[in-house]
Amino acid sequence: MTLPVLITGATQRLGLAVASYLLDKGYPVVVTYRTRRESVDELQQRGATTIPADFSTQASIDRAIDDIRSVCGELRGIIHNASDWAPESTDEADSDRFNRMMLIHATAPYCINKALATNLTSHGGAADIIHMTDYVQDTGSEKHIAYAASKAALHNLTLSFARALSPTVKVNSIAPSLVMFNEHDSDDYRRRANDKFLLRPGPGAAEVVEAVDYIFNSRYVTGQTLHLNGGRHLKNA
Repeated sequence: MTLPVLITGATQRLGLAVASYLLDKGYPVVVTYRTRRESVDELQQRGATTIPADFSTQASIDRAIDDIRSVCGELRGIIHNASDWAPESTDEADSDRFNRMMLIHATAPYCINKALATNLTSHGGAADIIHMTDYVQDTGSEKHIAYAASKAALHNLTLSFARALSPTVKVNSIAPSLVMFNEHDSDDYRRRANDKFLLRPGPGAAEVVEAVDYIFNSRYVTGQTLHLNGGRHLKNA
């Protein structure tokens, strides 16, 4: 029997691509979403279970966990993809922005992992947790300070949960830089982006899908980060 995979924030871009891939592979999929899009109906039509969830407050995290547990039994994996890329330039108070980034990117994965640990371990088979982090976890970002700090916290959770849940559950991170452009991105922006990488950016969501597939099929990889950054860290070394 193929066990379900839970994916948070899976109705657009990378999360949607991973959810679609896993459905194609025959996995039952449970996805959460903050904003209802046409993709929610499409995922439902393909057999996915969809749960509205907002991880920006502790109360909403707790409510989401109750909703997830009501539909999830044993799990093959959890992929934490829910995210919000909040810049420092908004009118939001600094403390509110920081707390919200930490809730979405660190508190929610922490609480979900703790709450659903037995769902991953009870069946005795292969199980994975994947945290979608970010290139800026290692570099910081002057324009997204709170965001970068929260992704660094998520990276550290990868290390701690890999220790805590071994040897039953493998826990790893995928840290993309720019893997796909938006349709509205200008030619000038794309040219400037190219200058930051050894490899041309924008390989597409398939790069992340293949990383998920690798982690799921690995037997000896835990507590690691797959850096999908096109050599950006070496560009100006």
